[in-house]
Amino acid sequence: MQKETEIKLRVSRETLAALREHPLLKKRNKSGWERHELMNQYFDTPERDLAQAKVALRLRRDGEEVIQTLKTRGQSVAGLSERNEYDWHLPKAKLDLKKLDGECWPEALADLDKKTLKAIFTTDFVRERAEIAWGRGKSKVVIEAALDLGHVVVGKQKEEICELELELREGVPAALLELAAELAATLPLMPCDISKAERGYRLHDASSYALSLPAPQLTAETPLDDAFAALSWHLLGSSQRLAEQYRFNGHWRLLQDWVENLAELRALLSSLGQAAPRQSTHDLRLALDALLEDWRPLVQAGLDDEDVRKAAPEQFLEELQDPRWGLFSLNTSRWLLARSWAAERNTRGNRQGAAQLGSWLPRLLGEESSSLQLQRYQQQPEDLAEQLPRIERIQAWLHHARHVLEIPEMDRLYGELNKLAQLANQPITDETLDARKQQAIAVYQNRAWKTLLRL
Repeated sequence: MQKETEIKLRVSRETLAALREHPLLKKRNKSGWERHELMNQYFDTPERDLAQAKVALRLRRDGEEVIQTLKTRGQSVAGLSERNEYDWHLPKAKLDLKKLDGECWPEALADLDKKTLKAIFTTDFVRERAEIAWGRGKSKVVIEAALDLGHVVVGKQKEEICELELELREGVPAALLELAAELAATLPLMPCDISKAERGYRLHDASSYALSLPAPQLTAETPLDDAFAALSWHLLGSSQRLAEQYRFNGHWRLLQDWVENLAELRALLSSLGQAAPRQSTHDLRLALDALLEDWRPLVQAGLDDEDVRKAAPEQFLEELQDPRWGLFSLNTSRWLLARSWAAERNTRGNRQGAAQLGSWLPRLLGEESSSLQLQRYQQQPEDLAEQLPRIERIQAWLHHARHVLEIPEMDRLYGELNKLAQLANQPITDETLDARKQQAIAVYQNRAWKTLLRL
């Protein structure tokens, strides 16, 4: 058994060719590019028990070698994945069920009849791989870079495989993100945590690709630094899965959710006060603002314009062909992994970062609620849009952490604030002005809102 730590990056054929000749990889390539034709069969039961348990079972033919591989449930955060992998070299291309014993076989599948395992799809591709030496001071880092080109095939359906895979052989995981970010500075690389196996299952059943990631488990005792990190990883990872699925099927709701994820991350970044000094978040905020400046108006226009919705998938593909999205994703992962917001803050900032969520969050919400001055916008609803950043900061924390507060009607308040934000985004007409006024009153009269104003 070995632990597999890797990052997968979706690329175009043109980018794949450029990577092969990239000066950075050429300079650090210690082995030269080795070419392998890999023929792979993936196995599961008719009921897809392995997929449900997040397990992949594969037979691979690499030249004359036959390798049986079992990959167990691991963790994947914003494209950087880690899981246990078991390999067995076999004399022929036939599953050896005896190898799948208690040492490696997941307990959740203990009662499974292994004789029901059948080949359900294939992934056949050419892999060019090289050993890359990536120094980090005095620390030795070895990374295997693999350029994969081929297809996932399920019956008569197939999807192209075109990706860069970076796998850590020696060193720390941060090195993978560093190398990827260096390459993404000039080439469009899309962090993508969907494995080749997951693509096969998605072709077999489009609904099998899970868009939602497990929600962070926040409590009143969670330190603010930990809560912010968990939420940010969650939003970044979710945005990457949404981007991948929207690229795949073009469903409009996915683009809306992608923009909402980025807007929530932006709101969280500006809500932390001295726990995250502005200088520490500067580059990240600029990158998010640029993405939101381009995509928010498009999503807003698409709510009422079918032509905008139809044209959006092609525009999104153009976005993915630019280095911007991949570089943002990788740099944000690096920033979160290093907890860069806490690197140079003062003593007060350190105290805030260590504060328990149950004591910090009421103070934040109380301050933001008072500063919103809803009574003013009952009289001047035309100016409500100027308060959208503040409304979104409140929304972001209520969305993910309202359960840690023992305040009645918080769920209802969250729903009413969502309506207020939607109205603030709409063009000004006599009808929307009246609706803004009535919705401002509805929020102001909410029991939870009155409680927050007294905090």
